[in-house]
Amino acid sequence: MPAGHVVVSCPARPGTGGLGRHLQEISETLDRRGQPYAVISEATLPEASTAAASGGRIAAAPAGALAAALAPLGRFSPAWRIWSASVSFDARAARRLGEADHLIGFNGTSLAQFSRARRDGGMSSSLMSANSHFRKLMRQHALAHRQYPVERPWATRLLRRNLREYALADRIYAASAYVRESFLEEGFDPDAISMFPLTPDPRFDPSVREDGGDTFDIVYAGSLTVHKGVPLLLDAFRRLPGADMRLILVGGPKSRPMRRLLERSCAEDTRIEVRPGDPLAHLRRARLCVHPAYEDGFAYAPAEALACGVPVIVSEDTGMKDLIDCPAHGLVLPTGDRAALSDAIEASYGGQILGG
Repeated sequence: MPAGHVVVSCPARPGTGGLGRHLQEISETLDRRGQPYAVISEATLPEASTAAASGGRIAAAPAGALAAALAPLGRFSPAWRIWSASVSFDARAARRLGEADHLIGFNGTSLAQFSRARRDGGMSSSLMSANSHFRKLMRQHALAHRQYPVERPWATRLLRRNLREYALADRIYAASAYVRESFLEEGFDPDAISMFPLTPDPRFDPSVREDGGDTFDIVYAGSLTVHKGVPLLLDAFRRLPGADMRLILVGGPKSRPMRRLLERSCAEDTRIEVRPGDPLAHLRRARLCVHPAYEDGFAYAPAEALACGVPVIVSEDTGMKDLIDCPAHGLVLPTGDRAALSDAIEASYGGQILGG
């Protein structure tokens, strides 16, 4: 982290979801260093008093006219919804920038803020890249769509925006070796990329395990989307015969086509369940966690499963794969390989790998 007064900008609530946990880890790092900082977030949060006590403060970025103007576009397309939310938050956050030594923003939501920091001078701009380089991300999303054309990729509308942020950033922070390598492949200077490793919340630990009963519970946690590999997982799981196997999908869909696919899958195979909410209770009973993403810069969910003592299966394009002690605690499989995924789940179920 840079020395001096820091402004951290992120559209998520601290501690909520993967992006919010990422933001929380940045704040905790600055707290430990005793640095003054401010967080510009989407809403005023209860955590504001804690941050203020340790030198930080949280400033709300209230909705404005731009958000209202762009909101109707999101009704037609997840891509428009993500783009409009990114542009809206960035514009509002740019108006809230105060004086500081450094600005740290998240990719896709920082262009206006970086532009203002460059225009006003006196403030460096660092980009916290939650994903691999956007060109790689788009290639992986395109692969997912070719294999499972359930919903259109959302990333296409954000490519130009991300490339302009890269050009304005003085430094890029990568959460995993996977993310860092994707930037090096695009010709970035290694000295301009710093690592910011991520860790699961301490509440995910192996001390509390619950009896899963007579079922072999397989848990996926996160957004229920094509690029996270959910249709691939459904396809791989439904080919397996074990009557006592259960696939629990913790999360929610982002599009109507995905919602219909999930409803159809649950109706046709009663071993499949979709559960909203906190994954912790499910992980405490799980026998296996599967995260077959086509691209994920880090992926907190399988890292949280490992922290709970649950073996994991992830794809090659999952940033946290370096945390896995293969084959003792997990496997890393070729991305998008349905046969390999089915075989690995079946071998774990049969006790040949990962403790059964």
